Amino acid sequence: MIVLMIAEKPSLAQSIAKILSNNNLQSRKGFNNACSIHEWSGKFMNYQVRYKMTSVCGHVMSLDFVPKYNNWDKTDPSELFSGETLKKEATPNLKMPAFLEKEARGVDYLVLWLDCDREGENICFEVIDSVKHVLAKPNDNRNIFRAHFSSITEQDIKRAMNNLGKPNKNESLSVDARQELDLRIGCAFTRYQTRFFQGKYGDLDCNLVSYGPCQTPTLSFCVDRMDKIKSFKPETFWYLDVELQYSKTGQSFNVKWSRNHLFDKDVVYMFYNDLKQSSSALVTNVNLQEKTKQRPIALNTVEMLRAASAGLGMSPIHAMQIAEKLYTQGYISYPRTETTTYAANFNFKEVLVQQTKSSSWGSIAQDLLNGNMVNPRKGVDQGDHPPITPTSFASPEQLPGDLWRLYEFITKHFLATVSRDCKYEELTITFKIKSEEFSCCGKNTIENGWTELMPWKQIDFKEIPNLKKGESVQIGHIKVLEKQTNPPDYLTESELIGLMEKNGIGTDASIPVHINNICERNYVKLERDRRLVPTNLGVVLVHGYQRIDPELCLPKMRSQVEEQLNLIALGKANYRDVLKHTLRIFEQKFHFFVQNVSLMDSLFEDSFSSLSATGKPMSRCGKCRRFMKLVLSKPQRLYCEYCKDTYNLPQNGTIKLYRELKCPLDDFELLINSINKNLNHPFCPYCFNNPPFDDMKKGDGCINCSHSTCTHAFNSNALSKCFECQNGLLILDSTTPPKFRVICNNKLCKLIIILPDTLIKADVSDDLCENCDAPMLNIVYHKDKTPLENGQTSTTACLFCDNNLKVSIENYLKLANKKINFDRKKFTHKHKSAGGRRKKRVVHKNW
Repeated sequence: MIVLMIAEKPSLAQSIAKILSNNNLQSRKGFNNACSIHEWSGKFMNYQVRYKMTSVCGHVMSLDFVPKYNNWDKTDPSELFSGETLKKEATPNLKMPAFLEKEARGVDYLVLWLDCDREGENICFEVIDSVKHVLAKPNDNRNIFRAHFSSITEQDIKRAMNNLGKPNKNESLSVDARQELDLRIGCAFTRYQTRFFQGKYGDLDCNLVSYGPCQTPTLSFCVDRMDKIKSFKPETFWYLDVELQYSKTGQSFNVKWSRNHLFDKDVVYMFYNDLKQSSSALVTNVNLQEKTKQRPIALNTVEMLRAASAGLGMSPIHAMQIAEKLYTQGYISYPRTETTTYAANFNFKEVLVQQTKSSSWGSIAQDLLNGNMVNPRKGVDQGDHPPITPTSFASPEQLPGDLWRLYEFITKHFLATVSRDCKYEELTITFKIKSEEFSCCGKNTIENGWTELMPWKQIDFKEIPNLKKGESVQIGHIKVLEKQTNPPDYLTESELIGLMEKNGIGTDASIPVHINNICERNYVKLERDRRLVPTNLGVVLVHGYQRIDPELCLPKMRSQVEEQLNLIALGKANYRDVLKHTLRIFEQKFHFFVQNVSLMDSLFEDSFSSLSATGKPMSRCGKCRRFMKLVLSKPQRLYCEYCKDTYNLPQNGTIKLYRELKCPLDDFELLINSINKNLNHPFCPYCFNNPPFDDMKKGDGCINCSHSTCTHAFNSNALSKCFECQNGLLILDSTTPPKFRVICNNKLCKLIIILPDTLIKADVSDDLCENCDAPMLNIVYHKDKTPLENGQTSTTACLFCDNNLKVSIENYLKLANKKINFDRKKFTHKHKSAGGRRKKRVVHKNW
């Protein structure tokens, strides 16, 4: 019998397999080269079985619209609220469904070790859908199990293996609902906004004018704070500044006026004139209190992210990535949790014993084991995962950089939760000068307690004289000082995370993603002290929503949706009903938004420049023969102010004019997308946006064009099938002579073969090589560097057979550290006449 077990990441699969096999296993690489399979023998439900442990790489499938809805130009965004969707491979290059199907064929049991959260449950059912039909008993769900664990430790993994459960369909459906809502709502608004505003304005500096049900309320928090700063009107206030001098010790100290400050200058001066002749202040009360600063509660995701941003200078998304690495390597427990209370059976002693090895806090851990440990404070149990704790000891040598910094914080926080409270004395002395009351406060630490682990949280020592009631203290000076009220500062990442949690925007896992999105979209800029300052675009968008429909950017709507999704996860709400109801509301809001978009557009007009007023002349339009303007701000595009047409451009390089050459199909001047010094792709701006042939895709350049006679299309420049990816064609790139290269026209292939720098001319011949049937190259060498006999400079040669050219392929393989032994005839087109004479080449699509 065979038991197939699947984890969420390759590293997790390896760790779990080592624990369950007691490190007695054999490993092999899967055919997709991304996942390994670990095998060993053992017992399962009293049967002797063969275990196979492998993994996925995150989600197996993703949700998208069927192809007909993916053309922005031909699809009305309103259709996306009801348009047909499909599940497709999340990462096609990994061939994950085929890999899972191959490994699952004929197995008797399936055990799912996906992360124990809702996303993990959703991936469980993606795996089940991929493999169920090839299991030994495809219709028997009793043979499918779910492991529940919170850390990659031997104790937790073996406990999970001995207490297998079932995957939770309701939690998976709640993720399906979230994905579909975000896809439909986000795509409808984003497509409409992007086309509308980028079609009118040239300096938005963003690729997408996006809307997101969580992203937009997140942005709104930042803009609201900016609005408060901008609208803030400082007020002048006055107060009494009084310094006392204690003659016995010579100490000088300031005391605070009980009225604090007043906004009426005349009144403050009235008090000043009354007191200025006084020479001493009378002590009317001395109050000494012992106070405590409570130890922290157990650590959850939100608090970890806030501390990482405020204290460690890490962005939330980076902190989450670091935490996931620590988890998969077995150093901390699962980092996505809302719970802040330890389980009743949590083994504190085991964790403390591990940490006694530390040179930094080992003595503190030992002290806690020796009887100084206190019970942790009671937090909140959300019923998900336990709080974040260290699960094994690590040293700075084992964890470099940010891995160590976050691990150190998590470990110190854990130790702090079971350490004594910080105790300190607070001495408050009250004085009277005539009828006015003043006071001062001093603090002195009695016991550092948990703050010994976190010195930045220690009580600031402040010394004041030890006075007695009835004593008189000499007045050093009494002054009237003038100040102004200050506006609030911009939100920090830490403050924003707190607001999102309080208002139910996103989950502990998605909060970092939403914050990262508003930064990536150029809606906010990260400034000093990790403060988020909205850009002009971010401000205009939020103010526009507020004009049209404030609910689009308020947190209330999303928090209500989150409540419905939670009910789906608990089995208390119907998945289809929630989906239908929510989409109907947002569809109505979308139509209202479209009808009133002019309210937002007026804000854009005041803040941004029109397309006709931006950019620089670049190339001629094939319709009117006038120069089009290149708009350099994101997204790069061409704009013809006479035809009022906008043409999208490649976004991954520098756009240059291609020697004023024209496309034979539409008369548009050709351009070059210069990606790097060795990679230049020619393209026609019109064909790039409107593919002229069925086998071309939107966004394809000349090297993917099947025009039969154009000298820039692949028919005129192809040499063979690509031996690297085996999907594309090898194309001669002669866009920047005298530098010549051979590249692949498959966008995903990175092959670049640099031809000898002794060449001054090269083009593809119509003749085929007698040895391998590849198209020949007509080449001309520099007269002083020619390798040809008798000083000849020109010849017709084969890239694969000619000794002077094939060295370029050998150099590529050596530089790329590849060992590809290929049969040239497998990659070249065989087309010879009966007598073996060379014939004109013919390029086929299946070449």
